[in-house]
Amino acid sequence: MKNKLNNQALFLAMFFVAFSLRTFAQEAKNYPTIGEVVRFDNRIDDLIGSDARIELLASGFEWSEGPLWIQNDGGCLIFSDIPRNSVMKWKEGEGISLFMKPSGYTGVADYGREPGSNGLTLDLQRRIIFCEHGDRRISRLEKGGGKKTLVDNYKGKRLNSPNDAAVKSNGDIYFTDPPYGLPKGYNDPRRELDYCGVYRLSTAGQLTLLTKEMTRPNGIAFSPEENVLYVAQSDSKNPIINAFPVKRDGTLGTGKVLYNYSSLKRKYPGSPDGLKVDQNGNLFATGPGGVYVITPEGRLLGRIHTGKRTANCAWGNDGSVLNMTVDDCLCRIKTKTKGANWKNIR
Repeated sequence: MKNKLNNQALFLAMFFVAFSLRTFAQEAKNYPTIGEVVRFDNRIDDLIGSDARIELLASGFEWSEGPLWIQNDGGCLIFSDIPRNSVMKWKEGEGISLFMKPSGYTGVADYGREPGSNGLTLDLQRRIIFCEHGDRRISRLEKGGGKKTLVDNYKGKRLNSPNDAAVKSNGDIYFTDPPYGLPKGYNDPRRELDYCGVYRLSTAGQLTLLTKEMTRPNGIAFSPEENVLYVAQSDSKNPIINAFPVKRDGTLGTGKVLYNYSSLKRKYPGSPDGLKVDQNGNLFATGPGGVYVITPEGRLLGRIHTGKRTANCAWGNDGSVLNMTVDDCLCRIKTKTKGANWKNIR
């Protein structure tokens, strides 16, 4: 009788453990949600379904930036935590782990609040490109784990703090260079350039200044045909997205304002920052309170409203999931579209 009771107790214990594990596994797939999708134009319904939710994947970072989907280990997302001088990794079913530290500053003295890497992207060989604040350079992760400096100066003067980058289909790297990574920002005595530029680094290693007309150039992305370069400006006095025609030689024509956030900046936290483009040329651009969905003509279709400062976004998974770095959080939303030229660059 005693053995029978013991066996029953053991069976019940195993059942409850199995039930608890199964329940936990189910709950792990049901991420908490935040915010909402605010719809201003019916065309947004073709891009984001009515049942789409902003999923909160992880939190506890100081300032998350530069999300990038990579195919390593079955696919995962990496992103910068700039103040912690780190790149973090998130993988479905595993959660968060450290991918790299240091990520953007290798010096020995204190280097302010944002020393780490910012924007991350891939070159044509799928090597990771880093925009580094503290070391003030564009670098590349080489086979074997070492980094190579691609550029750290323009005509002998050190760059400010490279912020974000986009790679053209011919391999050229276009990037922005505001002063946000310098310990004292725009007025830092370590500045060697008296402007904030947008540059092109050719595959041959030649650096060209494309424009210095933007006061705080930040996020950067090409249209699907690469005939337009979009650059966000995170200047509180003039928070805009500029659209620059791309000439046949890769230089830029005169830019025009595609979208102005001035009226919105007073309502929600944050500024224009990172941006990406979908296969039809629509912009998914961070701005006050979330990610704004804007047509190539500058029409606002909707806002993925996080309610928080939203730094950047990147396509992932099969190209239809938009991953977002939101202040101290990592989020995502499933869409009905895909990133521009997704098949060509993966």
